[in-house]
Amino acid sequence: MIQPHGGNLVNKELPKIEKERILSEMHELEKVQVDPETLKVIKNIVFGVYSPLEGFMNRNDYIAVLEHMCLENNVAWPIPIVLDLSKEEIKFSSDDSIILTDSENVPIALMRLEEIYDYNKKELAQKVYGTLDRDHPGVESVFNMKERLVGGEIFLINEPAPQFPELDLKPIETRVLFKTRKWNRVVAFQTRNPPHLGHEYVQKAGLTYVDGLFINPVIGKKKKGDFRDEVIIEAYKVLIDEYYPKDRVVLSTFETEMRYAGPKEAIFHAIARKNFGCDHIIIGRDHAGVGNFYGPYDAHDIFDRFPDLGIEPIFFRSFSKCNKCNSIVNDKICPHPPEFHAYFSGTKIRDILMSGKEPTPDLMRPEVARVILKYENPFVS
Repeated sequence: MIQPHGGNLVNKELPKIEKERILSEMHELEKVQVDPETLKVIKNIVFGVYSPLEGFMNRNDYIAVLEHMCLENNVAWPIPIVLDLSKEEIKFSSDDSIILTDSENVPIALMRLEEIYDYNKKELAQKVYGTLDRDHPGVESVFNMKERLVGGEIFLINEPAPQFPELDLKPIETRVLFKTRKWNRVVAFQTRNPPHLGHEYVQKAGLTYVDGLFINPVIGKKKKGDFRDEVIIEAYKVLIDEYYPKDRVVLSTFETEMRYAGPKEAIFHAIARKNFGCDHIIIGRDHAGVGNFYGPYDAHDIFDRFPDLGIEPIFFRSFSKCNKCNSIVNDKICPHPPEFHAYFSGTKIRDILMSGKEPTPDLMRPEVARVILKYENPFVS
């Protein structure tokens, strides 16, 4: 099985006796309340989804990622993972330990501080997203960040409750599961949408060449108009139940916010799935893009800059229903001109669903469409 990114799978869960000691001393430590998306980051760090990270980035790693898309030790990493705090929240110095809590003041993690440092929001937005246009949801998120960054190692005290407990698999669990199923080669599929027939086609095409398929929807903050988490999950459950071999597919959640960083997020998604134990990942057209901020195949081209990433991308430039072939095809296998093709348009399918109608069966499985339409509003508002 593929090695975790950086060579070792991180586990920052405290032993019971150490956890009890820290809880008994909590009154002596400063506490900082963090939002739900930061709780997801904490969880991904402590259970190794973000291996080799062991905490929020210090200044040297932050600069290296922005400038070179790697950590200070030259391990590939495309997007800074940082904790931003306001000046009012910083009531401690850079060699202290603090407790990170949720909105109910439940202690989630101990953080051993290494640095408190300034940063430039324009530089961060430009270098991660390639634009300063605040119509880009990632850029808008950067400009809404707090004034300073805090770096340091973290240790789990209490695990944040997962949104879908039955689908909440840690990397150590997926790796054991894949091994138990004798899956030596596993392809990951990243998604933030319910599946249409085009998605099904690329998933099954990828599965043809490996032992197992890991469908790993993003669960977390998304932009207005994207599908709600519960809609995505329920749609995939019915698709897998009706149309997939049960011993060849695993559905599990990836709790993280969508950043819409296009090519850089494609590398980020690949690293996370590598840590889950996948050695292949499907990368489609405009992976993790938004609007017209990235070229349709920028997320393909960026992998040329990471020849030693370890996880191998499977690229799909386009897929469509060819009326002459009478099947779903991609641009490598079909010779027929555009007039024979019906392309899978997410916008078109979304418009049909918003009108309360079922997309035709050549666009989406009826069972999937019915799941979506039973929701009064299946979209993020």
